[in-house]
Amino acid sequence: MEVIVYSSKGCPYCEKVKTALQEWGIEYEERNVSIVKEYYDQLKEKKIIGTPATLVNGKLILGFREKKFRKALGLPLEGV
Repeated sequence: MEVIVYSSKGCPYCEKVKTALQEWGIEYEERNVSIVKEYYDQLKEKKIIGTPATLVNGKLILGFREKKFRKALGLPLEGV
């Protein structure tokens, strides 16, 4: 499974996404658009203007939506 998190400095929802993925034991690649212009350009090409933008096997999830994440990652939805 490929998980890529596009994040930016000072973004509280970016931190929520990364914390949740760590708690669920999901490995991910972080691409901070505040630090690397190339990552910013990658988002811009996809017409995405905000972070967090997470790709789970190519499927885009904007923001932090726990149910969407759990479904995309194949995790149980109980207790959500």
